[in-house]
Amino acid sequence: MYHSISDNLFAISHPYYQINTLPEVFAQQMRWLRNEGYRTLDTTELIAALENSEVLSKKVVITFDDGYRDFYTEAMDVLKQCGFRATIYLATDRVKNESFRVEGADYLTWREVRELYKEGIRFGSHTVTHPDLRSLGPEQIEYELGYSKEIIEDKLGATVDSFAYPFAFPEQDAAFIHYLEDVLSNCGFESGVCTTLGRASLLQNRYFLPRIPVNSWDDELFLQAKLHGGYDWLHWVQAFKKSFDKNRTLMGRNGNTECLQQNYPGVYRDEAPGPDRNLL
Repeated sequence: MYHSISDNLFAISHPYYQINTLPEVFAQQMRWLRNEGYRTLDTTELIAALENSEVLSKKVVITFDDGYRDFYTEAMDVLKQCGFRATIYLATDRVKNESFRVEGADYLTWREVRELYKEGIRFGSHTVTHPDLRSLGPEQIEYELGYSKEIIEDKLGATVDSFAYPFAFPEQDAAFIHYLEDVLSNCGFESGVCTTLGRASLLQNRYFLPRIPVNSWDDELFLQAKLHGGYDWLHWVQAFKKSFDKNRTLMGRNGNTECLQQNYPGVYRDEAPGPDRNLL
């Protein structure tokens, strides 16, 4: 899972949370994958491979969240040189006919999106406005998922069947996940990814496949360790922290459980998370 291929630190100091990868480091990572014999899949191909019990030891899905323009200027040529494909998940409200800047970062234009699509890059939905979906009501959620899909399909003239969940994934909230899965299915999505740490397997929900975050701190040895499962144990740390944070939010100062306002069963007005870098 990548975000920005740039030297923009997005005001983040801790290495774990950094969502940028320096262009020269990204190039090194891609060349290492190529030299090690890896090939790329999209999420549809990944699910088919899992269902057919194919060996995935040398196959990766390379994803980019948000739709930063530096993919066009820095990443695309490297991917082409290595014979790789990737999927970009677009927050469609940030993609304009002219370059659009948010928090010091430029986003892709629709012309660039169409050009990248012709080069073999796939696109998925990352909602319209990149909100915390847990804070929204059902109508707003359905708009964010359905309309973003509709916009991309209209601009590309192609089917969009994959979705990336924005912000930290609320894996402890079974009711919310069940609801969201129904919405995604009704909108016509076939698969999706989230910020849960780990490698994909057939045992996982096809709409919320885990990913491995990658940034400038991942040298060849660290990247190799992540791809071989060396990062998977952090999922349990991640899950514990999410559970702890949820319980802390639900408890009042006197230790009494608060009855939080609910839009519908399973969606809590939890304390708002940070941006996508809030992977824990």
